[in-house]
Amino acid sequence: MNTCIQRITFLAVATTLLFSCKKKFNDFYAPPANQDPAVYQQLQAKGKFTQFLSLIDKAGYKQTLSTAGYWTIFAPTDSAFQNDAEFTAYLQSKGIANVNAIDSTTAQSIVQYLLVFNAFTKNQLDDYQSNLGWITNSAFKRRTAYYSGFYKDTTAAGQPVIAIASNRNNQNSATGGTPYFVSSDNNNKYIPFFTSDYLTNNGLSASDYNYFYPSTPFSGFNVVNARVTQQDITAQNGVIHIIDHVVTPLASLDQFLRTRPEYSEFRKLFERYMVLFIQNADATHRYQVLTGKPDNVLVKVYSSLLSYSPNNENFFKLQDNDGQRDGWSMVVPQNDSLLKYINTVLLESYPSVNSLPLNIIADFLNSHMWQTTLWPSKFSNTLNSLVEPAHINFQSNIVDKKMLSNGIFYGSNKVNEPNVFSTIYGKAYLNPKFSLMTRLLDNDLKTVITNPNARYTMFMLPDAVLRAQGFDYNSAANLFTYNGVANDTNRLNLLRILNTCVVETPNGELDNLGTPGFTGTGVISTFGGEVIKYNGNQIISAGSADRNITITIDSVKTAKNGRVIYINNLPYFSYLQIGNHLQALGTAPSSEYNLFWNYMKKSAAYDSVLFTILGTSAGSFYTVFAPNNNAIRQAITNGLLPGTPTTPNFNPTLTSDKLLVANFILYHVVDKTTIIPDKKNIGFFPTLLRSNNGDPFTINIQYPANVFEVSDQFNIRKGHLVNGATNQTSSNQLSNRTVIHLIDNYLQHP
Repeated sequence: MNTCIQRITFLAVATTLLFSCKKKFNDFYAPPANQDPAVYQQLQAKGKFTQFLSLIDKAGYKQTLSTAGYWTIFAPTDSAFQNDAEFTAYLQSKGIANVNAIDSTTAQSIVQYLLVFNAFTKNQLDDYQSNLGWITNSAFKRRTAYYSGFYKDTTAAGQPVIAIASNRNNQNSATGGTPYFVSSDNNNKYIPFFTSDYLTNNGLSASDYNYFYPSTPFSGFNVVNARVTQQDITAQNGVIHIIDHVVTPLASLDQFLRTRPEYSEFRKLFERYMVLFIQNADATHRYQVLTGKPDNVLVKVYSSLLSYSPNNENFFKLQDNDGQRDGWSMVVPQNDSLLKYINTVLLESYPSVNSLPLNIIADFLNSHMWQTTLWPSKFSNTLNSLVEPAHINFQSNIVDKKMLSNGIFYGSNKVNEPNVFSTIYGKAYLNPKFSLMTRLLDNDLKTVITNPNARYTMFMLPDAVLRAQGFDYNSAANLFTYNGVANDTNRLNLLRILNTCVVETPNGELDNLGTPGFTGTGVISTFGGEVIKYNGNQIISAGSADRNITITIDSVKTAKNGRVIYINNLPYFSYLQIGNHLQALGTAPSSEYNLFWNYMKKSAAYDSVLFTILGTSAGSFYTVFAPNNNAIRQAITNGLLPGTPTTPNFNPTLTSDKLLVANFILYHVVDKTTIIPDKKNIGFFPTLLRSNNGDPFTINIQYPANVFEVSDQFNIRKGHLVNGATNQTSSNQLSNRTVIHLIDNYLQHP
């Protein structure tokens, strides 16, 4: 009996505890008694959202917005639906008579586009959700619940297909690029909004907004073309912002171009040359399950040559939410201006667009594409995908504009001509006869000569000339060849020749070259440091002189940043040494170089086997100032060289005399610089002669009364160039990375 009572008592206590715990559990997890109603019920209670609620019902979102969730919704009032010209035009474009006639699919697109994932008050909405934390006032877009999904498209060959947009930028998978399509990503569209805090924080103003929406005053918080009239209405399942216009889904850049025939020629370049439709098994399976149809689905993929895919809504996707703070931009020329440019520029040396290399088409398209938001107030200084500012005038050339789901569209009455076409580089790049030269320029000088703010003269190297001299390119080996042998030395030799072909001419120093009847002579330093000469309409390089090659000018063309000169041979560099050329200059007894050469060839400063001067090395540049015979005789008289003026001692036996000759020779050679009389090298320059502690002694270059003058370190003796015809008695003689001058005095070393 006692045991039974004990059991009953235990059961009663346990039951009491159980019901007590359940009550506490329900009290803890139950919604608060004063919690705000869900989104749908709040809109319903306010009584001014009947039209929008009807769309929610048709879209099948009543249950979603009536229960738990985490949404931000931009809700247009009934008055927003009335007399909204843009919304009416949107309905008409779809063949819908009025709001009541909207079908469930259209209703779903409108509701989903106004529905943003996660709940954001106005102060949170413009914060960027980066992987490392929120960055305040840095976002102007949010990902919505809407995505386009499957659609009908047509290939360049005219074949109709069921397609889906790529949701990544197509990158070369061979270099570790991301895939062009991720099956789990729906490519959701973004909705742009604009707050005062965002505009201020990013150096923008209300004018940047009103440029796109001139009929909507900026209120400090706008969503597309609508003003937010009431913000931060909290609900059980999110936040409501009330707007005064009906915002409909924005098109992507890809979708928008399909609808604008005035830009169809630009779109053709994409569709014909930069798009592939690739069948995808995952997308096909999903489509067949959803529709019950057997069609295959193809992903519309843009070439990896492009800086981005215009149908990708996800921006770079380097971070999950980077589309919140940036997007693409595109400036698209109208058909007439584009066709004129294609015919006069791109096809100057090609028979048709089909014959253009894809890189040229890609560069043209990329010059009209920005990998960032191109705001109106920052139009002139925001760099495009080729890292260039816009080459068109924002005020006079932009004739159209549109804020889109994944970027900004501008229509232009002028082509945005890229530097790779308009500069001297373009004269090679856009001509198939200069493919080898273009490859070399890409390897070395492209960034230099595409600078529109500098001025150059470039000698052109046709494929025919290069091949006639034994040079070519082996694409399989990815190497240049010489007489059929492929190695990297060929590339290095060709680059040296190429650098000799580019001359910086800021003051039009070579503008007379190529002029019929021009008879002038001169010397000029090239971009590679080599020196070349010109005589009438002929070009002379050290190597061409060695080979006795005549290089003549065929024709000249002008570009934005200079001129190109077409020549009939290669401006070779010299394989000989300085000693070889001084020997050629000074061996003849009648030569003004004779005494200098005879002292040098026997001196300790000269290697008669290698023909090199002590202290010189391959790859460096030098200037030799050789005193003429009278100056050498004066140096002998003054005790700077052994012997007598009538009997020079070229091969002294005394160590002191040998040192005297070596020091004399070394002091007349400038180290690491080629100096010509162009007024560009002025001041003190080191010579090959050095002090006991290794410091170089210097010479001084000045231009008193505009006359070239060279003096020694302490201004004791001064010399001037001995000029004459372009022959072996004059200055400006060319050698291996060296220029040799004849001067009328000797320089006295310390």
